[in-house]
Amino acid sequence: MGTQMSSPSADTNTSWGPLHQVDAGELNIGYVDAGPSDGPTVLLLHGWPYDIHSYAEVVPLLAARGYRAIVPYLRGYGTTHFLASETSRNGQQSVLANDAIALMDALQIERAIIAGFDWGARSADIVAALWPERCTALVSVSGYLIGSQAAGKVPLAPDAELQWWYQYYFATERGRAGYERYRRDFARLIWHTASPRWDFDDATFERSAASFDNPDHVDIVIHNYRWRLGLADGEPRYDEVEARLAAAPAISVSTITLEGDANGAPHPEPSAYQYKFSGKYEHRVVTGGIGHNLPQEAPQAFAQAVFDVHTF
Repeated sequence: MGTQMSSPSADTNTSWGPLHQVDAGELNIGYVDAGPSDGPTVLLLHGWPYDIHSYAEVVPLLAARGYRAIVPYLRGYGTTHFLASETSRNGQQSVLANDAIALMDALQIERAIIAGFDWGARSADIVAALWPERCTALVSVSGYLIGSQAAGKVPLAPDAELQWWYQYYFATERGRAGYERYRRDFARLIWHTASPRWDFDDATFERSAASFDNPDHVDIVIHNYRWRLGLADGEPRYDEVEARLAAAPAISVSTITLEGDANGAPHPEPSAYQYKFSGKYEHRVVTGGIGHNLPQEAPQAFAQAVFDVHTF
């Protein structure tokens, strides 16, 4: 049973303190660490083409209620970089989720509420499904996003395929070159189409767009979308994890899924995934013209979901 929540517009002027850096797995990860160090930990994962500033207004709300908020740059974004030049610039789903686990290990965080949208929601779903002992509870925008290469090969109806135009563009070398050359223009276009009623300003966009200057950004993005279509190989060491994900495992931890009422990005209907959540579960629709970047467009509603799922 879903509920509806309205949300006032977000203040886009909030800033936070200096970033931290930590070696975690094959990365040195840049991250925000805010709130009391002994509070319940919330790991906040961003998506594409966004960055940690999607949570700029969420973090103070969490910290004010005694939560510790960890917000990392994903691989290929911001100050996160590879420790070795020879490491594969791999963007497959299991690797991104593994990065989240590696960060938790590096920070000696045994369990956390894990929350995300877009790529970040997929990683949060994967951690909750495969390593529930590390996930206190889950907040996932657009619900259950775990996929597989086999599923990515199934053709969709033409109107649905149209929504994924950028994925097919990235499958070509023209697309790689175009994204390399026009990554800011590309990101701005996605922001507008995915959140058609979000009236963000230039300063808000540029604050996040700077993270796309990461030297590995294009490689990670292109590999991510090509891997989904089976056009790029993953790494064999993740084959077992991908096989488990291809079975679409259920998620048993307490979960709140969220959807904006004006999400212009491809997303499943809640009825298509509600059965994937076998624990305590609630779906919420956030109203008021809220699009794909829900934590930045509706920070109060996102933070409230974190507070509520923690009490389930």
